[in-house]
Amino acid sequence: MALVSIDGISLEISIALIDELEVGDCVLVHVGYALAKIDPTEAKRTLELLQELGSAAQECRS
Repeated sequence: MALVSIDGISLEISIALIDELEVGDCVLVHVGYALAKIDPTEAKRTLELLQELGSAAQECRS
């Protein structure tokens, strides 16, 4: 088990599916499981895109 932080929210997830993780590694998380270790640059870009989508969705509702 590991504690992850996603956009300021902390969750406890299972890391049983991935070998050789270290503190600070970026992982793809789905329904409480780390599925894959990912590149930090790719993780940052993905979070930026999700934030842009959230902002766009809010603008559409206004």
